[in-house]
Amino acid sequence: MPSSTTIVTNAAAHTHRRAGALLVAAAAVIWSTGGLLGRMVETEAATKLFLRSGFAFLALLIYVAIRHRGKVIKAFRDLGWAGIIVACCFATASSCFIFALDYTTVANILFIQAAAPVFAGLLGWVLMREPVSLRAWICMAVVLAGIGIMMIDSLDGGGLIGNLLSIVMMMGFGSAIVVTRRHREIRMAPATCLGTFIAACVAFPMADTSMLSAQDVGIMALFGAGQMALGLVLFTAGTRLLPAAEAGLISNLETVLAPLWVWLAFAERPSDYALIGGALVLGTLIIHTLLDLRQERAVPPAI
Repeated sequence: MPSSTTIVTNAAAHTHRRAGALLVAAAAVIWSTGGLLGRMVETEAATKLFLRSGFAFLALLIYVAIRHRGKVIKAFRDLGWAGIIVACCFATASSCFIFALDYTTVANILFIQAAAPVFAGLLGWVLMREPVSLRAWICMAVVLAGIGIMMIDSLDGGGLIGNLLSIVMMMGFGSAIVVTRRHREIRMAPATCLGTFIAACVAFPMADTSMLSAQDVGIMALFGAGQMALGLVLFTAGTRLLPAAEAGLISNLETVLAPLWVWLAFAERPSDYALIGGALVLGTLIIHTLLDLRQERAVPPAI
């Protein structure tokens, strides 16, 4: 018969897990508005990137200052070279996302982005000889086939640049996953904050804000400080309370919802090839993650 202490401990663990699930789900919903907000302002991609990254940088800088009790310089100094690499990966990925919006649909971008964990697994195997299970190899093959199907209708030039930018974005996120897995001491908030600063600095010479209205600037502030920064803060808080597989599964909400928002607001419909390939990618990842989660739960607790 379980003791009262065990019952209280299990209840607390359940409460934490539920809170973590809600935080990750909230982050995924907020992140899913990225394509919608990006479509709402008609200006050059460089201007969007500068404003989004700039507002995200300011919001994350405030968060880092609060989280590290004012020791902002130390927080960035502690990143080391590994943290700087993660920041550069994030800057590359977020930049490619903004530019890809000019060339392809939000659905294509998000479906390809969803393959980042698969690329991370492949990269980890190549660079660090991390073991890869047969199931993971099958998952990688199916996901790559799905991306290939999505690329079919862009071979004539329509959307090809956007899909290629999305692949680079996916590789950026996947590379960041590998580095953070190898260097678990990296704090994501300072690393991401640095990444937004890098992206803003790169975009600044090409940006032109003179034609933007106050409403446009407000949307971009929401795009940066809300969609990017707040989403990251909620996701980081949630993943501390959840198994990695469960957090990954819930975060797929972003991939499902993002195309829905732009379809409702702008009647943006992905091609049949994109839907077939995207369903293959997303479905495979969900099944793979569910099996990982089942495996995690099957492991008996340490005594």
